[in-house]
Amino acid sequence: MKVRYENWVEGLNGDWLISRQRFFGVPIPLWYRLDDEGNPQYDQVLIPAEDLLPLDPSTDAPAGFTNDQRDQPGGFIGDPDVMDTWATSSLTPQIAGGWERDPDLWSRVSPMDVRPQAHEIIRTWLFSTVVRSHLEDNRLPFKHAAISGWILDPDRKKMSKSKGNVVTPMSLLDEYSADAVRYWAASGRPGTDTAFDVGQMKIGRRLAIKILNASKFVLGFDAGFDDAAITADLDRALLAQLAAVVEQATAAFEDYNYARALELTESFFWNFTDDYVELVKERAYGGQGEAAAASAKATLAVTLDALLKLFAPFLPFVTEEVWSWWREDSIHRSPWPESTHLNALARGADPALIVEIANALSQVRKAKSEAKVSMRAVVESANIAATEMQLARLQGAIADFKAAGSIGELTFSSGDQIEVAVVLAPISV
Repeated sequence: MKVRYENWVEGLNGDWLISRQRFFGVPIPLWYRLDDEGNPQYDQVLIPAEDLLPLDPSTDAPAGFTNDQRDQPGGFIGDPDVMDTWATSSLTPQIAGGWERDPDLWSRVSPMDVRPQAHEIIRTWLFSTVVRSHLEDNRLPFKHAAISGWILDPDRKKMSKSKGNVVTPMSLLDEYSADAVRYWAASGRPGTDTAFDVGQMKIGRRLAIKILNASKFVLGFDAGFDDAAITADLDRALLAQLAAVVEQATAAFEDYNYARALELTESFFWNFTDDYVELVKERAYGGQGEAAAASAKATLAVTLDALLKLFAPFLPFVTEEVWSWWREDSIHRSPWPESTHLNALARGADPALIVEIANALSQVRKAKSEAKVSMRAVVESANIAATEMQLARLQGAIADFKAAGSIGELTFSSGDQIEVAVVLAPISV
């Protein structure tokens, strides 16, 4: 949107009128002398002292005059106009920051960090605010301007009261929840118009419910944060992948690209619940021994902690609810997750292991689905064909893979990519 601002400035070819002819507004604090016949002398401007501002020239008299001289020959007349909208709203940083009222506050908050606004008032509100700050303080009023788009109706038209196509949010909040509506709003990228979409709200509600259910599963193990317990290759690979997500989501937030941060977090979350949780479920319940279970449970706890924090800006209520199940403070006062800690727990593990073993598991699921059998159906034998490097990497998750797929005999062969051949066990009648 910087180009739009530059084009407006470079295209200026005249002054902007600062007055408007409306009843409501901030009065222009000026008067004009009247000649002996009662005609305004517009070159005889009466200007108040700055310490008298603000004032209303329609009720206040200029210095040296009294109100009984108003509109009388030889007296004065107040300016009838009010300030143009942008002449006053361009002072919002100064008004909010205590300019000329609280010098201490003004020195601490100005210039401000970010101005959020829509794109259609770049040429007016943004430009006017920058000009006022430049003329008054010779600096920018804020470091960043975060530009949002419009909300469009289903016909892709801007929502506005005058068109009568505005949807009020209360019924949506009641039906889908505040988190779901917030999820829809956060899915709109900065600077782009966003269509009103109940479907997105339904997805947000489904996501919130899934967070509740996944959290109940993880917290059911009552596992602590035992960093030393995380030893399994699959667990360390997950944390390596999570570390990358934290890095990317953090960078997106720092770039004000909240929609990208949500996209990254949500994608990881669904893979976590659909693949990793299913892969380690048997191990977490102790099916492979205490040490293996401890590694899975500690990884689940660390991952849930980070995911709740990543989701908190978008789904503040459901994340706060889950946080209260195992924490005393508020999640919104907790520190942001750090990739350095997660990378330390991963200890150089290759996140490709997660992607590859999930790919293999999905092929087993597909075979069962096509055979119209339960996902718990026993696989008599399976063969994984893959490259030598992939086969070496997959060894770190084979026990989990066999348990998640209910696989009996598992063999390996050379191939160009991961392909799983499945032989289902006969179904007894």
